[in-house]
Amino acid sequence: MKDTVKRDVRELRTLIYDIETTPILGYTWGMHDTNVIEMVEPSHQLCYAYKWLGESDEDIKVVSQRQFHRAYKRNLKDDRQLISSLHALFDEADIIVGHNSNNFDQKKAQARMLVHGLDAPAPYFQVDTLQIARRQFKFESNKLGELAKQLGIEQKGETGGLSTWFGCMAGNPEAWDKMEKYNRQDVVVLEQVYEKLLYGGWIDRHPNIANITGRLEACPKCGAEGRMMKRGYAYTGTIVYTKYKCGSCNSYSRERKSGTGPRFS
Repeated sequence: MKDTVKRDVRELRTLIYDIETTPILGYTWGMHDTNVIEMVEPSHQLCYAYKWLGESDEDIKVVSQRQFHRAYKRNLKDDRQLISSLHALFDEADIIVGHNSNNFDQKKAQARMLVHGLDAPAPYFQVDTLQIARRQFKFESNKLGELAKQLGIEQKGETGGLSTWFGCMAGNPEAWDKMEKYNRQDVVVLEQVYEKLLYGGWIDRHPNIANITGRLEACPKCGAEGRMMKRGYAYTGTIVYTKYKCGSCNSYSRERKSGTGPRFS
């Protein structure tokens, strides 16, 4: 049965992002493998870098505390405006791509949103390249930098170690320059890792782009139209589906038999 649903076609907004936060300050009795006796100061966000998928690397933006001059001059720990600007991006995105974002970036950012009295952003889908790497492969390390090395992705710049974080917390301009450069580079690398996974057909649980955009004949993984090729059949316990491979992202999908929604899933 062919789809009978009529939907408006819209552009997909996929956010590629990475955040940097301060460490938690607290008291301990020891130097290694020890519990924190008491937290003195919770973590706050220093900056984030982002781009929209499809933009060039020159379009990557880094937003940091120090750009909000009045608030930063008044209080080096005030990340309210920074978090509000990130909230607006979350609100705009259909899909958000990060590395370890499901367990760190998203939850850290949303914790600060709640602290500052912001409502939840509009619903979005998440793609976490760390979870994909853990689920699909057995690399020696799943850190973003190590994955990039294994995949032949060029990297530039070093963090400078904890001194960079401490420098930013103290308001050191040179430390901020280094932090923002490092944050930006992480987004460059993240996008390339994401595209290696996507166009290699390795992302098995990708949000259905055809459904999100209303292009119901498109590939559900990458959104390409007119590239679906028959590749035999897929079987469940009771149903046989026609199987398709996308000529753009090399992922496999199966044809849906329902008369609603996208053609492939």
